[in-house]
Amino acid sequence: MNLANKISIIRIFLVPAIVASLVYYHPERDALRFVTCWLFLLGIASDAVDGFIARSQGQASQLGTLLDPIADKCLILGTLISLSAIHGLPEWMRVPAWFNLIVISRDAILLTGAAVLFIMKGRWTVQPSSLGKWTTALQMAVVLCVLLRLQVREPLLVIAAGFTIVSGLNYVRRGIQALG
Repeated sequence: MNLANKISIIRIFLVPAIVASLVYYHPERDALRFVTCWLFLLGIASDAVDGFIARSQGQASQLGTLLDPIADKCLILGTLISLSAIHGLPEWMRVPAWFNLIVISRDAILLTGAAVLFIMKGRWTVQPSSLGKWTTALQMAVVLCVLLRLQVREPLLVIAAGFTIVSGLNYVRRGIQALG
């Protein structure tokens, strides 16, 4: 297993630490919010680093094309769902359920589409679009905005939701073209 793939696996292992820091959060232990933020930032940085290593060191692999998006989804969904479902969090720290529904629905559609393509074409190809990358960046920004209690939360949620929907439709269009 190459270094880029090991970094993706480390990103997956960050998720339980992030969830735990949110589960044990209380306003009297506000430092845990910053621990969560730093762990999430470490996850974001590891995403950039593993991609850079894979490209620059020639470590791109079939396993990496599977691990990297799984690690991204674990990081984003694990954190978003925690910020929505953990009842002990203050209201300002909670992500609305509608946002998570949009994100999870898009990812479920993409996963289903990838499985259909694999069954029909016999190959697994993951080609992220620039729109998909922007969507991921905006979803990550939502998490950071919530954790840092930034006042741009509401407009950012709407923008990120819009990008999530449009990128999902774009991937469906691309999937239909790949089948044809």
